Amino acid sequence: MNLQPVIQVKREHRDYLLSRKNVVACGVGFKESEGRITDEPCVVVSVIKKMPEAQLSPADVVPKKLGEVRTDVQETGVIRALQGHTDRWRPAPGGVSIGHVDITAGTLGCLVTRDDQLFILSNNHVLANSNSAEKGDPIVQPGRYDGGTADDQIATLEDFVPINFGTSPPTCLIATGTESFLNWVARLLGSSHRVMAFQEVPARNLVDAAIARPLSDDLVEKRIFEIGVLKGSRDATLGTRVKKSGRTTGFTSGVITQIDVTSQVNYGEGRIAIFEDQLMAGAMSRGGDSGSAVLDEEDFVVGLLFAGSDTTTIINPIQFVLDALQVEIAVLLSK
Repeated sequence: MNLQPVIQVKREHRDYLLSRKNVVACGVGFKESEGRITDEPCVVVSVIKKMPEAQLSPADVVPKKLGEVRTDVQETGVIRALQGHTDRWRPAPGGVSIGHVDITAGTLGCLVTRDDQLFILSNNHVLANSNSAEKGDPIVQPGRYDGGTADDQIATLEDFVPINFGTSPPTCLIATGTESFLNWVARLLGSSHRVMAFQEVPARNLVDAAIARPLSDDLVEKRIFEIGVLKGSRDATLGTRVKKSGRTTGFTSGVITQIDVTSQVNYGEGRIAIFEDQLMAGAMSRGGDSGSAVLDEEDFVVGLLFAGSDTTTIINPIQFVLDALQVEIAVLLSK
């Protein structure tokens, strides 16, 4: 089936769709009719809550067609970054609790290699505290929420892909000069308030990913709890059956229901990040499962789980993760 025309239509209209108040994501999937999935590809629009058209302003109504391609509106709720296997493991497999020392807990995804060195793969918001961490910070297993302390350190943060929330430090001398002047005036007038300049940047992301270096290689192992050893990596598409092992919900399985998903993801404290070209599956995760490696039925890694809602799971395609961090999936070599 040639999905490219539908993907093209979705990409042409994604900003138009995401501008609607109730919309949180859009992707390419199969249309549902009377509770059954058909074989008609369409643009799937995910909303916080399905509402009658009469309760929506005209500007917030999702059109039934985009050109010649039909749409399908599905209720997902708010999509959040997910921050559970909660025991202390030595050696630690994929699928168990882990986290930066300052976060609650997420999931150890799997092991990867870079320049013949072994690393733990998980999310930025699990290992790097959503951009707030520094290389060398302690990583504990289990995560702090599950009782992990400094004595449970298993690794140090090595590298992460920054999450773009739409702002960055200013580079304009006018902006920084104005910031300094206004703060000088505020101090002069006795005000305790300050202003801060920032630069608006396109808030587009492909991955929420980070790696950590084990304190020693014998503290981790190349398997995933309840799944086994990995065979490598490859792409997933519509209809691919997938599975994962995570801290909170353990072993779960599902199906890729949408591809090329553009989604707004809520990281709390008012921070929203937009992710492009993601995979979407059904309800196979909950908070704490972030960082889980997602595998197909033949045990190839196809993605890295990082967000979801009560009805959906959002997954980074694995090749984006491997390319961004310049790593490869660590597999057991046959003897």
